[in-house]
Amino acid sequence: MAWSTREIADLAGTTVNAVRHYHRVGVLEEPDRMSNGYKQYEVRHLVRLLQIRRLRDLGVPVDRIEQVGFSGQTPMAALTAIDADLAKSIERLQRARAEIKAILLGSSVTDLPPGFEGVASKLSTPERSLVLIYSQLYDEEAMADVREMIESEPDDVGGAFASLAPDADERTRQQVAEQYAPVIARTLTDYPWLSDQTGHVSKSPEATQETVAQSVAALYNPAQLDVLVRASRIAHEQMRQRETDPVDEESTSE
Repeated sequence: MAWSTREIADLAGTTVNAVRHYHRVGVLEEPDRMSNGYKQYEVRHLVRLLQIRRLRDLGVPVDRIEQVGFSGQTPMAALTAIDADLAKSIERLQRARAEIKAILLGSSVTDLPPGFEGVASKLSTPERSLVLIYSQLYDEEAMADVREMIESEPDDVGGAFASLAPDADERTRQQVAEQYAPVIARTLTDYPWLSDQTGHVSKSPEATQETVAQSVAALYNPAQLDVLVRASRIAHEQMRQRETDPVDEESTSE
């Protein structure tokens, strides 16, 4: 007896597309064809397809099926590696379920990385997008610092910058820049790695810098970009002045 592709797919509890995919990747042998061009699947094809289904149900990726094999002499190393992959997948899914539960309960958000729920209210829409991008560029230690930076930023400064209109006048831009400059200076002082990010990036420093620059340029309006440049310039000048003319701490505390 011979079966068509659809018939053998039904018998094996899979789909025609899956059968064709198994042919393409080489784990299922192509059967002979009848004179009209239709495939003729035999019992050996059905057995092989059921074996593939069994391994797929166990979580074995298609591209690793040949490594595992179809006999009782399954390579232990291959199964051990697959088991480790499955454990990682389960852990990832458990974290995802916990996150979804937190979101449903209102204690988490979907547009920020885990751990930033407590500072969500301080972030504008562009800032939320930037934090998401940062989470793909920086390591956990750096992201913990980013969270601290957000927590310590004065609300009035962040609010003035976030609400800055694209056509803000010269005076307004300069005022916001002067407000923002001390925050930038303090941040660069408290987190020296911002000036040399080599040990905290998951991508190359060049790729990280380019991604951040492009993201900032796309997310902020012209006035905000202008303020960032001005504030950064003022902040670096303030830092240079502190280095060349340090203020006596005791005199400032009196």
